[in-house]
Amino acid sequence: MQASPSAWSPMKSILRSAVLSALILPAFSFAQSVTSGAPVLLRALEPSPIQGDPKDDANAPAWLRVQILLDRMQFGPGEIDARWGSNTERAIAAFQRSRDLETSGALDEATWQALNTDASPVLVEYRLTAEDVAGPYSAMPDDMMAKAALSRLGFASLVEALGERFHSSPALLKALNPNADLTREGTALWVPDVQATEPAKAASVVVDKSDASVMLRDDQGRVYARYPASTGSEHDPLPIGNWTIKGVARDPHFQYNPKLFWDAEPGHKGARIAPGPNNPVGVVWVDLSKDHYGIHGTPEPGMVGKTESHGCIRMTNWNAAALANAVAPGTPTLLQQ
Repeated sequence: MQASPSAWSPMKSILRSAVLSALILPAFSFAQSVTSGAPVLLRALEPSPIQGDPKDDANAPAWLRVQILLDRMQFGPGEIDARWGSNTERAIAAFQRSRDLETSGALDEATWQALNTDASPVLVEYRLTAEDVAGPYSAMPDDMMAKAALSRLGFASLVEALGERFHSSPALLKALNPNADLTREGTALWVPDVQATEPAKAASVVVDKSDASVMLRDDQGRVYARYPASTGSEHDPLPIGNWTIKGVARDPHFQYNPKLFWDAEPGHKGARIAPGPNNPVGVVWVDLSKDHYGIHGTPEPGMVGKTESHGCIRMTNWNAAALANAVAPGTPTLLQQ
């Protein structure tokens, strides 16, 4: 398959300075490839299947394209990082099931073709605004009592804020834009184009521990959206059963009760933690009919689906926001093994 002509339009400034050899990405590391500018961007724009070992760095541009397309189709891999991993593999398997393809989690030809029915550019140019540069940004303390002293838990840095906006790891954005001046308004950056329509209203929600996921189903029981999630731990197991959604709180405060945290520091007291993307529950709390349980965002998107939670269901902030827009009070929610 070839990229549509429109897919090449955002790349004109790079193409003007690229040489013919930039059209071929040799087998060197991802960091080296993006430093040279054009090669990784061109490979990500042009549909090109995974070659050889999926973990090989030479496949980073293809994985970047796959992750962006999955994200736009509401089968997100979590934080986009241009790497093969368990979140991406599970997202591919869920996408395959939704399209009645062989469910393997591997990027076979049929799956590749189904993904590439979306021919829109996967990378676009973004220019920093005065608001982007101004922030404010401040480092976040680790200690919960120190967090309780803050009036808002905003972003620690501009690159962290951009990572949230473009569903990407800060490391990926830095690699795609190695020489960018993040202190100057108007600086041009290459970023994943993750803008997508919101998912339709869900007839039901399923949280699946074995799949580390939150899924939205329509009134026919069909899964039409699936997001990675962390779903409890040995100390705080997922409360298996049928529940309902009670409501949604956006930009919530977090009521910290150290008695509910097995790993709370000695001497900690109850505290009300201010809102913000670095709040312990992120930017959204979806309240469940089970006391003290909910589905929520996180200040650490790179850990979703890879680490345990304190019993609740943790998603990236952007996926939690999409979920919040798709549910309503009374939406049935199944929590299963």
